[in-house]
Amino acid sequence: MSSRLGRIYRIAGPLVVAEGLESPRMYEVVYVGGEGLIGEIIAIRGEKVYIQVYEETTGLTVGERVEATGRLLSAELGPGLIGTIYDGLQRPEIEIGKLTGDIFIKRGVRVNSLDRSRKWVFNRSSGVKIGEKVSEGDVLGSIQETPILEHKVMVPPGVKGVIEWIADSGEYTVEETVAVISTGEAKIEVKLHQVWPVRVPRPYREKLTPSEPLITGKRVIDLVFPIAKGGKAAIPGGFGTGKTVLLQSLTRWGHADVAIFVGCGERGNEMADALKSFRELFDVRRGRPMMERSVFIANTSNMPVAARETSVLLGATIGEYFRDMGYNVLLVADSTSRWAEAMREISGRMEEMPGEEGFPAYLASRLADFYERAGRVTALGDPQRTGSLTIFGSVSPPGGDFSEPVTRNTLRYIQALYALDYDLATRRHFPAISWLMSYSLYVDFVKEYLNEVSGGKWYEYRNLFLKILQREAELLDIVRLVGPETLPEEDKLLLEVAKMIKEGFLQQSEYDLNDAYSSLEKGFLIMEAILEFYNTSLKLVRSGVPVFKIRELKSPYLIYRFKLYPLDEARNLYNMFRETFKKEVEELMGGTHGE
Repeated sequence: MSSRLGRIYRIAGPLVVAEGLESPRMYEVVYVGGEGLIGEIIAIRGEKVYIQVYEETTGLTVGERVEATGRLLSAELGPGLIGTIYDGLQRPEIEIGKLTGDIFIKRGVRVNSLDRSRKWVFNRSSGVKIGEKVSEGDVLGSIQETPILEHKVMVPPGVKGVIEWIADSGEYTVEETVAVISTGEAKIEVKLHQVWPVRVPRPYREKLTPSEPLITGKRVIDLVFPIAKGGKAAIPGGFGTGKTVLLQSLTRWGHADVAIFVGCGERGNEMADALKSFRELFDVRRGRPMMERSVFIANTSNMPVAARETSVLLGATIGEYFRDMGYNVLLVADSTSRWAEAMREISGRMEEMPGEEGFPAYLASRLADFYERAGRVTALGDPQRTGSLTIFGSVSPPGGDFSEPVTRNTLRYIQALYALDYDLATRRHFPAISWLMSYSLYVDFVKEYLNEVSGGKWYEYRNLFLKILQREAELLDIVRLVGPETLPEEDKLLLEVAKMIKEGFLQQSEYDLNDAYSSLEKGFLIMEAILEFYNTSLKLVRSGVPVFKIRELKSPYLIYRFKLYPLDEARNLYNMFRETFKKEVEELMGGTHGE
């Protein structure tokens, strides 16, 4: 039997070069040094093996041992994922804190990702019997992991055969066998958990065309630039534009069964605040705590840079696991730029040929591998079971420059862009999503769904809103030169309506519970009120009424208040607006004709 031990040849920060390791494999997990630091083989050059170490390498010396494990970097998938805070290596932070203290994480700590002592109530599926044929993805039973999430115990991918034995309903730990499947060549023990390599996408039966929007509660997303379930989107923005707050809001309010928040290289205090707030949040829409449908992966900026890559891949793997159960999963990664910076650092230490701005030549392919794991699919097993994984990745371009390599390469693989505008953020307009730079390629896919909700009017209204906002941008250039009074009356009216769209519709406050989340019905109500005002006012202007008289009307200001009330009260306010506006228009027309 060949030796699986080697020795450290060179150390360069998180990169360790080893020699003497026989039969190494790409992406094989190794333990480095006396403390057994976790690393992964990322290159093999002759007799030298290049290892990126996921823990601090200070104190390592040349000649220390390197032990190969023979396995790929993998995630443990099973009951206990929900509500847990992991680091980038899927070590539960709270359990590590109990072992090493809450100040700093000790190096080389190995903790099981899933609790081995906790017993879960396994409910065997009624249709599953001994002697029955099963294949990958078939559900053997279920566990009520939280009051709002049923965890399905599935036959692992790649396994098919006849059930030789299956456990009765009862309490089991994640390591106990609940079924034995005979494949003809071997007998496979199925436990409550699976192990899956994080770099390998989980298989599915068929990828489906997106057709239903993922409701986020943000009007600018849901009704202007919608994203479909299974979609992939990027949120680029400079410092202070509100990326993290927007991602947290999407996680909280999004119509997803499972939410996964990946903090990838973000500031430690910001990550701590996010985790603290999430643990205290109550999901008003579902009537349960947020933690009962959430998974958190925390990788702060002071942690070893190499672990940033594993954090996003771990998030995608966990997301695919719940997708395979038939759930709609939302994954937000904050931020992919920190991951790209880690790639650049490791690549530089490996002395690879740098690409643009020092990033490695494989930057684009790594980003593609990540975003392509999103999608709506028919899962293995029951052909009627469909699930989706929707990915939002934030990008932090230096100085807000969207032409830098990470942003530019990300745009090649996503289908919805929510560009955050620094000027909007400085004017306290949040979410600071630019309606001029953002886009969604999912509009045609979700058109039928949104038109059905809005009585067939959404697509027409959305396009009209965008035309008004684009025309306003053109007019503002003229206004800056010669002032607003030189404009024709119709253009003056358009500026008023554009202001109403921006402040009464697009702008939302995270501090107002009625406005932080906006249903489709409420958002469409505001759209209808604004366009009713615009169409009627346009007729007035064309009949000779000056815009300053329309500006003096009281009823249009009710539209700004719609968003501050629950849907039922907003409907009452809408009816009040229509009645009052009609009377004011009649009085205005009467006064005009009298003149």
